[in-house]
Amino acid sequence: MSGGEKKPVKGLRSPRVEVGGLVYFGRMVDKLRLEKAGGLPEDYRENMGKGFDQACVNFLGIGYEKLRERVRQGGSDEEILEWCGVEGKVRDAEERKIWGAYLAKRGWRDEMAERLDFRKKEAGWGGRDEIETFFDYIDADEGR
Repeated sequence: MSGGEKKPVKGLRSPRVEVGGLVYFGRMVDKLRLEKAGGLPEDYRENMGKGFDQACVNFLGIGYEKLRERVRQGGSDEEILEWCGVEGKVRDAEERKIWGAYLAKRGWRDEMAERLDFRKKEAGWGGRDEIETFFDYIDADEGR
């Protein structure tokens, strides 16, 4: 993501939206679907499989390329998430809740805080104190 507010990408959810009690997963699947359909903006492509995508697949115990292939086969978010549990690690509701709270707070008083401050300044948002996490930054960047 580059600095400055963008219009939301049609078909791309906020990282806060849960699928099966798991934050970010739906957004990652959306990016893969949009990539396949040719609707994912170029500036999103360079980070595919990195950052939060990598954290999410690591949590699920699957490889990103394996997930990409599964998404290309089709199916609902829930079917794909269920497949992740079969192919990778089954995560119970408590694990999903804890992981989601951790991911949703990235950039807030942790080792990613400096990176978030840099991204905010790069976007011209140095004074936007309401942007405390990367989820906040993503939502602001996409006009939510």
